[in-house]
Amino acid sequence: MKTLALIGSGYWGPNLLRNYMDIPDVNLKWVCDLLPAVLDKAHSLCPTVQTTTSVDDVLRDPEVDGVLIATPIGTHYQLSKAALLAGKHVFVEKPLTTSATQCADLTVLAAERKLTLMVGHTFIYSPPVRKVKELIDAGELGEVRFVTMQRVNLGLHQKDASVIWDLAAHDLSILDYWLEEMPCVVDSIGRDCMRNGIPDVAFVNLQYPSGVVAQVTVSWLSPVKLRRTVVVGDRKMLVYDDTEPVEKVKVFDHGAEFKEPESFAEFQMVYRTGDIISPKIGNAEPLRLEAEHFLDCIGNGHNPITNGEMGLRVVAVLEAADASLREGVRKTVELGPSVLA
Repeated sequence: MKTLALIGSGYWGPNLLRNYMDIPDVNLKWVCDLLPAVLDKAHSLCPTVQTTTSVDDVLRDPEVDGVLIATPIGTHYQLSKAALLAGKHVFVEKPLTTSATQCADLTVLAAERKLTLMVGHTFIYSPPVRKVKELIDAGELGEVRFVTMQRVNLGLHQKDASVIWDLAAHDLSILDYWLEEMPCVVDSIGRDCMRNGIPDVAFVNLQYPSGVVAQVTVSWLSPVKLRRTVVVGDRKMLVYDDTEPVEKVKVFDHGAEFKEPESFAEFQMVYRTGDIISPKIGNAEPLRLEAEHFLDCIGNGHNPITNGEMGLRVVAVLEAADASLREGVRKTVELGPSVLA
């Protein structure tokens, strides 16, 4: 039996509360939030939980094995550090912190204290995302050439973070998981249409050492909700559409080949249009899989898939993308061994 506490039960916290309530051998003892109305709602969902407005009540409780942090981004670092110093395992919603330096600090601290630090990059636990990873690793697509990703909708505008920090974090974590490499160059353009200083649309371009290029489009201002990714390999192509109710992943046996000219005037492209296959994919809820993984890690000492190092890599790219957007220049991403030294 693991005893946990939830810190922050506003927007996303109730989803965590619901999932952990349903897992056997979990004692969700505390819910902490600054707003009494939020605590009343949490208590109505889980009548056995204790509520408090003080983080100290949670961190001083020797029965608490781990904390779940679902608070605004700007509070992640201090809350996570305080929890680790109190000897608690930590799950914190994405992104891990607001800077790579802070991420490195938490990662080192967790390692020193032999505690689990896990980041809530929920899409990494999504069955369609895992299926795409499986197809890429098996060479089904061949060598990946480029990736395009769209994540747009109408709202929710954040008051303390740009659309890059809010939405692009999802896609950057997916790219990190699929490609297993850091981009070497990032450049972004965008605009703050609604509130000065808070960009609500952005186009993020990424170049990777392997040669792969990717573009991530994010926006809070779109008449339709899109969650579509296209992965193009030299053998096959793939579309992952998270808004599709059933066939979320489709593999296209399509492609093009350039035929070397035999004369100066000859130029020929050979196009191939083959079968379209939708692989079988499980329908388990990503949040449930994520929660079970966190419990397995704190119970058995396993290293989380979305660990502090991954959180650090994602934040480093977010920082570069945000700086490029504001400064109008291409940013080189540097994340060598010295960052964790």
